Amino acid sequence: MTLPRTVPRRIVIASRESRLALWQAEHVRERLSALYPSTLVEILGMTTKGDRILDRPLSRIGGKGLFIRELEVALQEGRADLAVHSLKDVPMEMPDGFALTAILTRENPCDAFVSNRYPDLDALPPGAVVGTSSLRREATLRAAYPSLNVEPLRGNLDTRLRKLDEGHYDAIILAAAGLRRLGLEQRIRAVIAPERSLPAPGQGALGIEILAANTEAAAWLAPLNDSATSDCVRAERAFSRALGGSCQVPLGGYAVIEDNRLRLRGFVATTDGRRVVRGEASGLPSEAEIVGGGLAARLRAEGGEGILADLAHSSH
Repeated sequence: MTLPRTVPRRIVIASRESRLALWQAEHVRERLSALYPSTLVEILGMTTKGDRILDRPLSRIGGKGLFIRELEVALQEGRADLAVHSLKDVPMEMPDGFALTAILTRENPCDAFVSNRYPDLDALPPGAVVGTSSLRREATLRAAYPSLNVEPLRGNLDTRLRKLDEGHYDAIILAAAGLRRLGLEQRIRAVIAPERSLPAPGQGALGIEILAANTEAAAWLAPLNDSATSDCVRAERAFSRALGGSCQVPLGGYAVIEDNRLRLRGFVATTDGRRVVRGEASGLPSEAEIVGGGLAARLRAEGGEGILADLAHSSH
């Protein structure tokens, strides 16, 4: 690994102030401090619009970008050099002037079943209330378990767990990665395999965002990039982008690399889970974007186009 010849005396990381976001920023800070021991690495904590509006589903208030806009302003104003994001929260189209420059090794990408009363989804009785913030999870649950009552669940990880503990839900579905990162693995009653709940594009991976013109920062951050995770996530994000991926579209996309072949599985669905189009594609890891775009085109042709048209119509 070759390190850049010149490194700054100080690096500032912009982060949301939730416990999980700060864990992620601290993780990157530790990695940078180990690489550049003479550099002071600081965290600038911020509260975003997505953190403040908790009474409405994300899909109704502007989507995932609500979690990162304030962090991007801090980059533009020079108050921070980089921002750390959970990649599944990063919009598929990066705004002009910004770049995802490093993607770290992925944590467990799966969804997790969390309940104080039931061991797994199959044990839930008809009418049980399941909380989730994601249209993808909602569509998956409604397709497989039409007798369950799926309700919206917003807030940071601790807030969601508290709502479960207070009895508002019989079970909630969360990303396994966040629970593991915060040492809350004991709350996971069951990890849901990708075959049953295909993860969101980028789930479990951390991405570092910088100003696209900041080539020096790109050089300091290059050693943090994990090429296999990066290839998988590029395929997933290209798939989502080609389907207009946003909080308003229930879709999943998950890639793995085996024997130097990238295998991508994806689906797009109506929110009620009654119509689901699935497929998979493979190619070389270097062709990640082509694999993702190709799978999206195939799903559109096999019924996805009609699903997307209905979703667009119902959102107006």
